Amino acid sequence: MMKRHYYSNTISGFVADSSNEILGELSRNSAFAVDLTQKAAWLQQIENLKPSLQGHTGQLFFEYSIPRMGRRVDVVLIIENVIFVLEYKVGERAFLPSAIDQVWDYALDLKNFHETSHKPVIVPILIATEANNGLSNFNFAVDVDGLISPPVLTNSEQLSSLIDALLGFVTTDPIDCKLWSAGRYSPTPTIIEAATALYNQHSVADISRSDASAKNLRETGMAITEIIDNAKKSNEKAICFVTGVPGAGKTLVGLDVATRQMADKAESPSVFLSGNGPLVAILREALARDTVRRAKEKGERISKGEATRRVKLFIQNVHHYRDEYLSDDRAPVDHVAIFDEAQRAWNLSETSSFMKRKKNQPNFAFSEPEFLISCLNRHQDWAVIVCLVGGGQEINRGEAGIGEWVESLNRSFPDWTIHISDRLRDSEYAAGEVLSQIQHKEHVRMDDRLHLSVSMRSYRAENVSGLVKELLDVKMESAAQYYDSIRRKYPLVLTRDLRTAKEWLREKARGSERYGLLASSSAHRLKAHCIDIKSPMNPVNWFLEGKNDVRSSYFLEDVATEFHVQGLELDWACVTWDADFRFYSNGWSTHSFVGTKWQRVLSPERKQYLKNAYRVLLTRARQGMVIVVPNGDGKDDTRKSDFYDGTFEYLKAIGFEAI
Repeated sequence: MMKRHYYSNTISGFVADSSNEILGELSRNSAFAVDLTQKAAWLQQIENLKPSLQGHTGQLFFEYSIPRMGRRVDVVLIIENVIFVLEYKVGERAFLPSAIDQVWDYALDLKNFHETSHKPVIVPILIATEANNGLSNFNFAVDVDGLISPPVLTNSEQLSSLIDALLGFVTTDPIDCKLWSAGRYSPTPTIIEAATALYNQHSVADISRSDASAKNLRETGMAITEIIDNAKKSNEKAICFVTGVPGAGKTLVGLDVATRQMADKAESPSVFLSGNGPLVAILREALARDTVRRAKEKGERISKGEATRRVKLFIQNVHHYRDEYLSDDRAPVDHVAIFDEAQRAWNLSETSSFMKRKKNQPNFAFSEPEFLISCLNRHQDWAVIVCLVGGGQEINRGEAGIGEWVESLNRSFPDWTIHISDRLRDSEYAAGEVLSQIQHKEHVRMDDRLHLSVSMRSYRAENVSGLVKELLDVKMESAAQYYDSIRRKYPLVLTRDLRTAKEWLREKARGSERYGLLASSSAHRLKAHCIDIKSPMNPVNWFLEGKNDVRSSYFLEDVATEFHVQGLELDWACVTWDADFRFYSNGWSTHSFVGTKWQRVLSPERKQYLKNAYRVLLTRARQGMVIVVPNGDGKDDTRKSDFYDGTFEYLKAIGFEAI
């Protein structure tokens, strides 16, 4: 097993080692070239810790790896019954908010994702070495449920007395240092964190959970790899459909396959494609920023433009990919194409209309799935398409669903081998009828490994997607059972006041945990509550900028709709509910705001889009959610009380706690 630290020793061994010996081991194990500034920082940490730890027993770890975040903790220190997470800011006189969030994030990562850190008390300590007012916030408190303290601030001189004082507050059992060190690290990364780690050649095992309930994440990756290897050996063309519940890791599996193929570029180049414009833009920007940052840490230079150019070869917008091979009739460079959210590819009518209007192609007679398959079909030897399919997530006019992919194969590409799981027949995938036409054919292969059944987005509660499904399907009894099973680990509350919801989010979020406002793209009358779904917002800034940037989600000013957040996630979410999707005694009623009033939506397709929009919004939060169903206004015919009261009472009847 690869060591997760650059240096480790018992406290007595560390004190006995010379500073030069410790510095030498740190330098030898570093993944980067170590400059004089880094050596000086390490030396100052060593010289500060040696006298501070005199008389204590335990273990310490320098430069402890947090793969999910792509970072290393300066020092993890175990003394008696406490895990101390130390972050040094050498030469700093102030405790910057960003540094406080940084050390808090490290401690939260260990608490949430490191197996042997779940039960012990964890205390993050920020050390601004030149600060004048060490112990400035020494009002020690531990989250009783989480056994984690908010960051404690100190300077280098007072670290020793601080550690002594903190140990006196904790009365839990001693920590077995050897057992702690052997604990598994099983994170649940956001898709942005996962893409960043995989792009930098971490394995999916480094950044994903390893518990039995999520094992099929790895099994699905293995199944896809086998399909690619067999197609390559047999010179055949194959397509596989990967299904899964919301947040199960479909995109993670796709990125994992793409990055592993990327590492073997000469043999089987691959491309990750998505029609989700915000997702593509956010991932590209995140990867480009991270590439520049990592290069800087290595003492190298790469321009943001060059980093972006490289990333664009890896992650592409499916519509741009389509347009490229519309004008180029050669086979694509890539033999493997991974299509994220394949159910959102356009049907024949939408594709033909777009081509006629925008591309001057009046005779274009293909749906998007059929044309995309035809591009890979140009290869004379082999090709593989991986379709990542979200059930019940078609949210826009013209999205074909998975049925069009199957019909295209059946109609135009009968020699392609089709790999599916039996879950593709489930109602939310809307492919049952077309599947019945091909299921007995020789080239159809059933493989249950191609379904991801466990949500990994909500690491606190895997059953959130089940709750949302039952809630939207008006199955109150089972929805109530789901709610009762998750509410202790996954805070889920209800309010009628937006200000109360915002305060709840800020109170719950710790460190740099991201929170934000969500609303349906049809929620036009939330404008009365200063939520304007028409107001321009940049998803890249909303998802990637920090707490000091007014464009970020943290400011709770800009709202994101289902189109901005599909495929992405927040730690904490506020879903604001409008009268476009309202509950009456006979079930859900769907509406569209036209001109100055609401109109009933009767088209089955559009009704499904509205339902799916709320399915997306209600499954974005990893740690907890507040739902706002505003009060109506008797003086405003567009916001009558009965437009909202039924929804509030329905959610309350399921069990949602009102605050």
